[in-house]
Amino acid sequence: MATIKDVAKVAGVTVTTVSRVLNNRGYISDATRKKVYDAMKELDYQPNELARSLYRRKSNIIGLILPNVSHPFFAELTSYIESYAYEAGYKVLICNSYQDMAKEKDYVEMLKRNQVDGIIMGSHTIDTSDYLSPSFPIVALDRYLSNNIPFVTSDNYNGGFLATNLLIDKGCKKIAHISGPLEINTPANKRYQAFVDVASSRNVEYIVQEAKLDIFNSYKKLIYSLFIDHPDIDGIFTSSDMIATAAIHVANEVGKEIPKDIKIVGYDDISFASFIVPPLTTVQQPIKEMGELAVKVLIDQIEGKQVELENILPIRLVERKTT
Repeated sequence: MATIKDVAKVAGVTVTTVSRVLNNRGYISDATRKKVYDAMKELDYQPNELARSLYRRKSNIIGLILPNVSHPFFAELTSYIESYAYEAGYKVLICNSYQDMAKEKDYVEMLKRNQVDGIIMGSHTIDTSDYLSPSFPIVALDRYLSNNIPFVTSDNYNGGFLATNLLIDKGCKKIAHISGPLEINTPANKRYQAFVDVASSRNVEYIVQEAKLDIFNSYKKLIYSLFIDHPDIDGIFTSSDMIATAAIHVANEVGKEIPKDIKIVGYDDISFASFIVPPLTTVQQPIKEMGELAVKVLIDQIEGKQVELENILPIRLVERKTT
């Protein structure tokens, strides 16, 4: 296996010059740089990336920790984060935590040991304070991790406000909200708060049920129970399009006609929302822009720049056939 000394010998330069070329440090003429690259190609030399990262104290790798990368929202978000990170010269290590705090902690420690430059954290566990440090570059996705860690989210309160008002404006008399787990301190809880505020102010009967970030069939079971306990519900606002899709399936199975008997509004506007039958009315999060902004805020931290702690992007209500 070729070494840096072999490259220097074939190129006719010093080992220091080869090192400077590899690490892009100092002035190197184009002719010298070409000699080094030609020698590397001739010898099939592969630089030791770990050694280079230790030398430069920069790996150009970022970690991404998510609760479930198979969830359509996180899958789309991951795709955009990886794309924008790659454009900026960074690779992404993706970690699936499955909402397991011990696993999350292990991943954070593993990423730090492997010299990643920063972490984008989509934590969905209750407590992260014992293993996250604001001195290390971290960006939270839709989560408040601490007063010193920046986060990226959408305008959740306005999303909940628009969705709930739409159901009431369409004539719904008894509405339900299926939220995420409210004990976790997330900006998404503002969707729930807006739902309660609007329903209360407009004197409409309402019900709230919590759902974990889970598989489709568990959402269906929850909605079956909701319909059994409250058969007169005529409007549902869900905290995700996945839950809304489950609501459509259950409504069809129990003979509720959409939107005549029950109206449904989702949240996210993931790619399949417009292909569901009937197409889903939903609050559109700017998923692409959220991914881009998360990468930008993290890289700005890595480069020592000042960043905004609150990064809130606008939403849009997209009305389709379920309302």
